[in-house]
Amino acid sequence: MADASTTEMAAGLGEMKRVQMLNAYVHDVSMDDIVEHFREGVMLTLHVDMIMKLQQDREFYDLLDQFDVITCDSQIMYFATKWLGTPVQERVSGSDYFPKFYMRYANDPSMTVFLCGGKPGVADLAAKNINEKVGREMVIGTDSPSFHFDSDPAEIERMIAAINDSGATVCLVGLAGGRQEKFIMKYRDRMPGVKLWLPLGGTIDYESGTFDRPPVWITEWGFEWLYRLIKEPRARFHRYVIHEPPFLWAVLKQKLGRYRDPFA
Repeated sequence: MADASTTEMAAGLGEMKRVQMLNAYVHDVSMDDIVEHFREGVMLTLHVDMIMKLQQDREFYDLLDQFDVITCDSQIMYFATKWLGTPVQERVSGSDYFPKFYMRYANDPSMTVFLCGGKPGVADLAAKNINEKVGREMVIGTDSPSFHFDSDPAEIERMIAAINDSGATVCLVGLAGGRQEKFIMKYRDRMPGVKLWLPLGGTIDYESGTFDRPPVWITEWGFEWLYRLIKEPRARFHRYVIHEPPFLWAVLKQKLGRYRDPFA
């Protein structure tokens, strides 16, 4: 992976600096630039859960350079970039970005959205809410794939057909970190009508109103993980108590020059 001094170009965004984060990286971009200029390609919003998966999942790791823009989607990671001496402009989370995106393009009929993810009925609620906010039928299709979609070829074929049949130019995929990105990269060539791919995890749940976001101050102080853990202790325990804490130790090793990429 490139070091923090590396710059590269992305469609509409111009030159971007890569900021190293363990064996991955994020781009030093602002929310406003992403919303205004990133209209085609594949986004990755990198957070602690994903970066810890990148320590173990070689298939996911090998996809990194295929993303057009990678944002820092974690307040803790944002603090880490500052501590490491390579700060990014701001945290750009998927759940903050998407409402700004659809309101920015509310009056642009070329932007039509397909929501792929969520439990049955949740994406439909999200579509209804979004369309009411923008004042038109911007979300023109939804799908709630089965949990084991990625091991079921027939389910994948059904998903691809649903996205293609909708005619959407934007596809938000919320199928869990790592899995949603692999689906996009493996099958996007079969869905040429989609110009903008947004793997944004639980954003569909937020837009549906079935899961409340924490107060802004909780997120800004880096305690969103605790808020979610309290709200859903059984579902979130492994992620926030076992899976993610080693990130802090890994960042310390990076600071001391002792971190080693497991796939190097």
